[in-house]
Amino acid sequence: MTDRPEPTIFPESAPREAISLHMADGASADLVLYRPDGDEVAALLWVPALGVAARHYEPLALALAAGGVAVAVHEWRGIGSSDRRAGRHANWGYRELLTDDLPTSLGALRDAVPSVPLYVGGHSLGGQLASLLAATSSVPLAGLALVGSGSPYWRCFKPWVGLALVAAPVLANLVGWLPGRRVGFGGNEARGVIGDWSRTGRTGRYAGRGIDADLEAALRGQRAPVFAQRLRDDWFGPEASLAFLLGKMPEASQRTDVIGPDDLAGVPADHFAWMKVPQEIARRLVEWMQVV
Repeated sequence: MTDRPEPTIFPESAPREAISLHMADGASADLVLYRPDGDEVAALLWVPALGVAARHYEPLALALAAGGVAVAVHEWRGIGSSDRRAGRHANWGYRELLTDDLPTSLGALRDAVPSVPLYVGGHSLGGQLASLLAATSSVPLAGLALVGSGSPYWRCFKPWVGLALVAAPVLANLVGWLPGRRVGFGGNEARGVIGDWSRTGRTGRYAGRGIDADLEAALRGQRAPVFAQRLRDDWFGPEASLAFLLGKMPEASQRTDVIGPDDLAGVPADHFAWMKVPQEIARRLVEWMQVV
C-alpha cells in the first residue's frame, strides 16, 4: 500500500492584488491575483461556477499559492466586482465572455506572471468556459484543470433536467434576466448566457449567439493536457457529463480523479462543499502541474 502524503498546512493569507480590467466593450471588473510567498512555479487562471463570485475561491487560491502557483480568479460579468448587472436592458452571452472577458483576464495574468507555465481551469460552467478558452486562445497553455465540471447535455442527467433547460430561458426572456437568486440556480444571470447554456444542454454542442468560430472543431483540436477532478456525490457533475465534455477533446492527454468525503475532511463530496476544504484538490493540482 502506498502511504498517503502528510497533509500540508496552508497559510491563512498570501500576497494578493486586485488588477483592474477594462473590456473592449467598456465593461470592467477586478482580477484578484494570489501570489506565493516564494518562487512561482506556475500560473493558473481560475473561472468560477455560474453565479459564484470570485471571492468564494479564496481558500482554493491560498492552498495553490502555498504550493507555488500564482492564481488569478476571474470575475463573472454581472456579479462581484463587475460593473455590470443583468437586466432587461443589460444583456450578454458567451460571445462577450469568450471573446472579451476571459481573454482579457488571461492576458492580464500572463503579463503579471510572464515566465512560468500558464494554465486555465474552472469549476462547473467555469470549467466548460475554461475548456473553450483553452481551445480558442492563441496564448500557449500548459494545461487545463477542471473541478466538478462537465457538459450540461441533458442525456447525461436524469430526465427532469431537460425541463430546466427549457424553463430557464423562457423565464429569463419573460423577466429580462434569470432571477437565479430567487429560483435557486446560479445568480441573477443575463438571458443571453442562459440562452447559450440551455442550447448546449439541449443539443450537446457548444456555440454562442454571435460567435462565428466553430467551437466544437476548436475543442477537437485542443491539445493542452487535461486534469479533471470529479466530486463523487455531485449530481450537477455526474460521470457521464464529465465524460461527454472530455470526449470533445480527443487530442488532449487526460487524467481523471474522483474526490470523496475522505479527501475533504469528511464533508460531502458535492458540487459546492469542497470549496471550503480544497486542500487535497489543490495538492493534486500542484502535483499534476509538476509532472504534466
